[in-house]
Amino acid sequence: MTTAYQTLERHFARLSSLSDALGILSWDKEVIMPHGAAGRRADTLATLAGLRHEILTAPAMADLLATAEAQAGTALSAWQKANLAEMRRNHTHATALPGDLVEALTQATTRSEMAWREARENSDYASFLPHLTEVLNLTRQTAAAKAQALGLSHYDALLDSFDPGTRQAHIDPIFTQLQKDLPGLIATVLEKQASLPAMQPLQGPFAIPQQEALGRRLMQRLGFDMTRGRLDVSTHPFCGGATYDVRLTTRYQEADFIPAMMGVLHETGHAMYEQGLPADWVSQPVGQAGGMTLHESQSLLIEMQVCRSRAFVEWVAPHLREAFSAPNTTTWQPENLHRHLTHVQPGFIRVDADEVTYPAHILVRYQLEKAMISGDLPLADLPAAFNDGIHTLLGLKVPNDQHGCLQDIHWPEGLFGYFPCYALGAMAAAQFRAAAYKQAPDCATAVANGDFGPLMHWLRTNVHSRASSASMPQILNDATGSPLTAEAYLTHIRRRYLDRAPDA
Repeated sequence: MTTAYQTLERHFARLSSLSDALGILSWDKEVIMPHGAAGRRADTLATLAGLRHEILTAPAMADLLATAEAQAGTALSAWQKANLAEMRRNHTHATALPGDLVEALTQATTRSEMAWREARENSDYASFLPHLTEVLNLTRQTAAAKAQALGLSHYDALLDSFDPGTRQAHIDPIFTQLQKDLPGLIATVLEKQASLPAMQPLQGPFAIPQQEALGRRLMQRLGFDMTRGRLDVSTHPFCGGATYDVRLTTRYQEADFIPAMMGVLHETGHAMYEQGLPADWVSQPVGQAGGMTLHESQSLLIEMQVCRSRAFVEWVAPHLREAFSAPNTTTWQPENLHRHLTHVQPGFIRVDADEVTYPAHILVRYQLEKAMISGDLPLADLPAAFNDGIHTLLGLKVPNDQHGCLQDIHWPEGLFGYFPCYALGAMAAAQFRAAAYKQAPDCATAVANGDFGPLMHWLRTNVHSRASSASMPQILNDATGSPLTAEAYLTHIRRRYLDRAPDA
């Protein structure tokens, strides 16, 4: 006899397939879709999102969940119980929203994302303002509906969509410490950096085909399965796609190969998490990634923690010389390359920021998006407020909106509540790396030889394989022995940039 739980698994497998279709169509929209197809694509994505919402919110679904929960007891395994809890969470989020709001937001964000590309290129916030106004209005309606259903504040309801269980009350103490310590830490690091011999410039141009080939080699070295994914180019780097078809993108500039290379490494960190999720639960909610803080911790662990280490640079240096036919001079030796990869300089673009100044970009966006959701910040004032925040924390005068509030895709796509996960992910990444290197000492030695196997094995065991079977705080605490704090991150920064530790 088919149980209520088994019926639910079949329904959620269908929902997983719809999500995969949406993922591929969204990837296509951002990578290769012709501009003229945007209107029809918005309708198609809205229809699929609406269909997914209809299945998830059907009256029968509520009855099945209630029956399965009543029958759970000893009839379900620990993973099945966790899966049922994730089903309930997804259902609660979905039933909070009317279907027409889901479709309207999908259409609006699709139109907005296309308009954002042109506005960003032309640094024209005024032309983008009507699109962002529509997206924010619908996002605020979404936040209000979810807040009522979940018993949360509007912003916490949005946070919960990206990082289940995370609340402003958890974030604020960590961010308050960062806000207090970061300006002085940046100043001290810059002072230390100024006392070192000058870096030797890496002379380009660096041909894009060579950069792309290098990126693919590094992806495969990390363990990325190229038969289940691909690398492409987009306006804003991202990792997306579908189950067993993980698509990642970067962007290139011929004058400097480092941004694209580090972008590939960052997105490969995301992709390795996706490719490491448990195959037995691939079509079920419990088999999905455990929120965006965990996701960002995996990308930042690879890009920032490991692939800017001296050990990694020692290994990658000859590969860089080979990739760009560079001479075996001091310019291309590990010491100088490491200086480039750990060079600290306050800059305008978040995705290109060094790991010392990076959290400042998130602190600014966190405060701004909370104010936008609450209505305290009129959208007409967003550029000036953004510029003021960057000036306060980084001492920079933003020259235009392309380098300011138009640089990121998140708000055009309605992803309010996502940005904090980047800084939280950076904190978690530092804790994961410290724990991995302590519990599996061969990780560091292996990375120095270009072997990521031991590190990936530790991550597969302690993070990837657990998927959503436990909460992010539980997974982090189990793996590292402590809850999320800023201490491991700040310790890492001081060790790498002030103590200049050999393997940092």
